[in-house]
Amino acid sequence: MSELRVENHGHIRLVVFDNPPVNAMSPEWDIQGTFDAITADEDARVVVITGQGDRVFCAGADIKAAARGDRALRPERTGSREGRENFYSIMECAVPVIGAINGPALGAGLAIAASCDYLIASERAVFGLPEIDVGLLGGARHAMRLFPQHVVRMMHYTARRLNAEEAYRHGAVDRVVAVEDLLDVAMAEAEEIASKMPIGIRLAKENLNMIEDMDLRNGYRFEQTRTAILQRTEDAQEAKIAFAEKRQPNYVGR
Repeated sequence: MSELRVENHGHIRLVVFDNPPVNAMSPEWDIQGTFDAITADEDARVVVITGQGDRVFCAGADIKAAARGDRALRPERTGSREGRENFYSIMECAVPVIGAINGPALGAGLAIAASCDYLIASERAVFGLPEIDVGLLGGARHAMRLFPQHVVRMMHYTARRLNAEEAYRHGAVDRVVAVEDLLDVAMAEAEEIASKMPIGIRLAKENLNMIEDMDLRNGYRFEQTRTAILQRTEDAQEAKIAFAEKRQPNYVGR
């Protein structure tokens, strides 16, 4: 049985990839629909993504299924819009997405990780682009969101994998924690974000997505437009008053 599971934890949505034994991507998973639904859910404030169990985050495409000629990885589908939109739906989700990387994130699994806002890794996390060894390409451009270009080239040409500590040294993950602590740490991080101004966090996510590839002048100009929108909200005024009064804000959306 393969399942893309969404669990509600207050304002947090926990998305779990569950496809034993290695949580390979399944054509049954509606990743785009899942994240579009979270974007439309006004009660959702942050997402945590992880893999089922404590051994593998997502091993990417199901190569064994491809070898059998199953639909998901037939040659005519390897450049499909569907695959690209899965990753974009995570990147474009209206609320922050934290990747809790509990084990290997390989190929498309690495692309999923790179589509998150940032990553917290367990000591068992591994990052790799194994495509060259199985007759494929892909994932390198997503990997460049995490690793320097020369590191991505090495990974892409050799299929060599980087462990959690190597990923941390390259700045790809925010921190490395014990396997048994990973989900608790990620959920605590999500709780902190969920406590912030709801409309402010959504505007911040929109802003960061838009300015990522802009130059300084245009990026800051766009950021000022989001600031102007935010300042007109009740929650922004409440934030200022609460700060001055040294108390916790009482946001409209809380």
